[in-house]
Amino acid sequence: MIAEFRLPDLGEGLAEAEVVQWLVAPGDTVALNQTLAEVETAKAVVELPSPYEGTVATLHAEAGETVAVGAALIDFEVAGGEQLTTAPMPAEAEKAEPNLVGYGAAPTSTGRPARRARRAGVTSPAVDTAVLEAAPHDATPSAAVESVVERPRSTPPVRAHAKRLGIDLVLVAAEVGDRLITRADVDAYAERVGARGQAVADVHAMDPVGPFAPAVPGDAEREVRIPIRGVRKHTAAAMVQSAFTAPHVTVFHTVDVTATMELLAGFRADRSLVEHRIGPLTVVAKAVCLALGRTPGLNSRWDEAAGEIVQHNYVDLGIAAATDRGLIVPMIRDAERLTLVELADAVRRLADVARSGKTSPAELAGGTFSISNIGVFGVDAGTPILPPGQSGILAIGAVRRQPWEFRGEIALRQMMTLSLSFDHRLVDGAEGARFLKDVADILEEPGRAMLLR
Repeated sequence: MIAEFRLPDLGEGLAEAEVVQWLVAPGDTVALNQTLAEVETAKAVVELPSPYEGTVATLHAEAGETVAVGAALIDFEVAGGEQLTTAPMPAEAEKAEPNLVGYGAAPTSTGRPARRARRAGVTSPAVDTAVLEAAPHDATPSAAVESVVERPRSTPPVRAHAKRLGIDLVLVAAEVGDRLITRADVDAYAERVGARGQAVADVHAMDPVGPFAPAVPGDAEREVRIPIRGVRKHTAAAMVQSAFTAPHVTVFHTVDVTATMELLAGFRADRSLVEHRIGPLTVVAKAVCLALGRTPGLNSRWDEAAGEIVQHNYVDLGIAAATDRGLIVPMIRDAERLTLVELADAVRRLADVARSGKTSPAELAGGTFSISNIGVFGVDAGTPILPPGQSGILAIGAVRRQPWEFRGEIALRQMMTLSLSFDHRLVDGAEGARFLKDVADILEEPGRAMLLR
């Protein structure tokens, strides 16, 4: 019989998703929970597991195509006598049993998940044989390439980068083995075999000190049109909504963080703390959690429909992260309960997951206050836009050594500028200034954190 799998609601009521790539093709035999495809929502890249064991009959969408929630995605030939449909629309939901993905037919097998293997002894159909022939014989031995019988392990941003450079990841996997392929692996392979083409020249055209010369005028089209979709589309809509809904106010404060930097130097010298990588962002996050307890307006939400102000007695702290897919703001849940070491570990984990492109929709949902570390780009200050539903966001600038008044004299001190944007419907100027001063006091004298509850 034919079993139809429709695109389920992947969380947060998102209405559509884009097919990044198919991991199966018509005629392939799939196991229960085997990954069928990677799809990109407005918030994250998600792997779709199969709700059935059977044979792929039809793919209803091409890679790069946007599919609405509830629309047919893939058909299977499965054992049985009647047609099955997964992910029905809400009115039909109670007619089907819940499944791992959306609603669908009950599993027809207890088989374990499996990844689709390629035919033994055959390389990926996308392998560039010209590159194989041109590469040094000791670099990509044919036996090694043929041993790669599974899809190379990599993240969506890395696959996109390899595609831009014309590099087949099967060849890279033959060199790095069964570990996760990184962007650096792709660049190293491309550098060695000289496979970088015009796409690479375009990428580095704005980097005059890089290894590649700027593109020569006339070598490429004068304009490039990029579809607005995925994270960029969602971010644009959210920022426009926020900017024209909440009256933004931004205040600035330059802080002497010398004592904080000395504290961090002591942490780095402590062998028991080295692996936790406690940095300025972690200390700012801790200071924010403490300061929010004294200024609840900055940890609140304006509920227009209910005509209420919702004050949160917890801190779901957003940490803005710049990724290949665009800006995302994953959350540290109940951040106020974490120690400095636990916060450092949470920040690092969020950054690692964000860079890998595996941040889940759940980690991007909600949030009560956010931090944007613009200092990593060498920027001192800015006017950050509030994430929708939040009343405050703090941007932290670069730490710079500069002359400053200290104990009646001029001395070289380590300085940082804090930029706080807040919703003036919820927070007045005095409350915003008090919050900023509380954060600054902790950074100037970390021991003050012992006085706050």
